[in-house]
Amino acid sequence: MTIDLILFLVLALVAIATAIGMLMSRNAIYSALFLVLNFVTVAVFYLLLGAPFIAMSQVTVYAGAIMVLFLFVIMLLGAESLPLAEVLPWQRPFAIGLAVILVGEAAYLLITRARPVGDVLQPGVTANTMDNLRELGMALFQDYLLPFEVTSILLLVAMVGAIVLIRKEKRVR
Repeated sequence: MTIDLILFLVLALVAIATAIGMLMSRNAIYSALFLVLNFVTVAVFYLLLGAPFIAMSQVTVYAGAIMVLFLFVIMLLGAESLPLAEVLPWQRPFAIGLAVILVGEAAYLLITRARPVGDVLQPGVTANTMDNLRELGMALFQDYLLPFEVTSILLLVAMVGAIVLIRKEKRVR
């Protein structure tokens, strides 16, 4: 076993454990922190693949900005601990059925499409140069400026909507 394989397996276990921890936690703050750890683990996967720009973007955008927004809304709404929800009788069999279908699809794809590819090749030297990153930045802020702005407005509207809903709820009481 090479060190890369061992590191991948350890990171895969951490990613799976943090995802399960996020789903199983009854405290919304703990769930958000598990999600941050999962984002950081994915960023390390990107580093293993030789993509440092995407790794830093992952940490900056997801683990930084979006998680701050999540935590802000959680704290603003006062929804730190989730109430125990009543499970409808059809939810559990439906979830088990979907899980079986997902595992079946994954097994089918692994059996029919898995080919030994050998070691992952490192990207070419030109992939992580300043010129390439400059071109990426220019494309993002010229060709894709409208989706950036629409996303920021959508996040702002969601945050203002949460504030308005909480203010109305507090006035009613």
